Amino acid sequence: MIRILRLSPERALARASKHFLVAASDRCPKCRSTFVGQEPAFVHCRCCGAMARIAKGSLLAQELFELRSGLRLGP
Repeated sequence: MIRILRLSPERALARASKHFLVAASDRCPKCRSTFVGQEPAFVHCRCCGAMARIAKGSLLAQELFELRSGLRLGP
């Protein structure tokens, strides 16, 4: 039995919105721990290791944060 699933832009946006946080929070969305690190575009949980993307976080600011903190090597 073949099942066809139509991929539309509206469906893709609705699915992607489930994976983003509306705003930075002080708790991990996965384990609810308060031991989190705030980054420009992500909330990083130090307890379980989960990373949640902030919807309005700038990826350019995130890249600069990673370069300046030594998490990524320069080009």
